[in-house]
Amino acid sequence: MFSKTDFWIGLAVGAVAGIFGYRFMQERSQQLAALESGQAELSVAELQRQKEELEDLIAAQSAMDK
Repeated sequence: MFSKTDFWIGLAVGAVAGIFGYRFMQERSQQLAALESGQAELSVAELQRQKEELEDLIAAQSAMDK
């Protein structure tokens, strides 16, 4: 049904997505821990990165809605 190439490509894509998802969740949990401990002094660069990420998500969602 599926060739071995499709399986390996899917496995690789899934592994990469899992790694990025894990890193993302680790960053968020560290930020949450910093917020709870009162040490949350986010840099301007970090805030800009988060802003761009949110803008990308909003653009993707609005493209899907159209």
